[in-house]
Amino acid sequence: MNSAIIDYLTVFVLSAFVGIEVISKVPTILHTPLMSGSNAIHGIILVGAIAVMAEARTPLAEVLGFIAVIMATINVVGGFVVTDRMLEMFRTRKQTEASK
Repeated sequence: MNSAIIDYLTVFVLSAFVGIEVISKVPTILHTPLMSGSNAIHGIILVGAIAVMAEARTPLAEVLGFIAVIMATINVVGGFVVTDRMLEMFRTRKQTEASK
């Protein structure tokens, strides 16, 4: 097996463990700001996926790049929808009715 693949896989697994540990320690009150911050990060991931897809030279790389762009887009849009729903909980009824 290629050494670079093992290196990439190791970084991926370690980052998954670190991400799980960091997110599990966040208090409930901070989830909305954390979601907003992660939306910015997901936007960067989307740009990265587009850049990787632009450099694809094989059909497999193009398909994987396309899947990465689709998944990153879904993640960004879903994050904004969830953030909007969470912020909706903090609005008063008069503000909610006036906005409709």
